[in-house]
Amino acid sequence: MTTHAVEATRWATSAYPDAADTLPGDLTALGDHVATCSGSRSRWFSLQCAAEAAHSFIAARFVTTLAIVLFTFGASALML
Repeated sequence: MTTHAVEATRWATSAYPDAADTLPGDLTALGDHVATCSGSRSRWFSLQCAAEAAHSFIAARFVTTLAIVLFTFGASALML
C-alpha cells in the first residue's frame, strides 16, 4: 500500500521568510508599554480614567467650555 505525505503549507504573517530580529528600540517601547499597563491596576485607576475622559471632552470643546464658565461667573457676580 502506498501512502502519500501531504506537505502542510506554512502559515506566515510576514512577507519575509526569516524570523524578525528584535531591535533595542522595540524592547524599550515594549517595556514602557508593560510598565504603563502594570500601573493601570492601581487604586486610582478609575479616577485617572474619569480625569482623562473629562480632559478629552473639555479639550475638544475648549472655547465652548470657556464661554460657559465665564457666563456662569458673570451671572453669579450679577446676582450677588
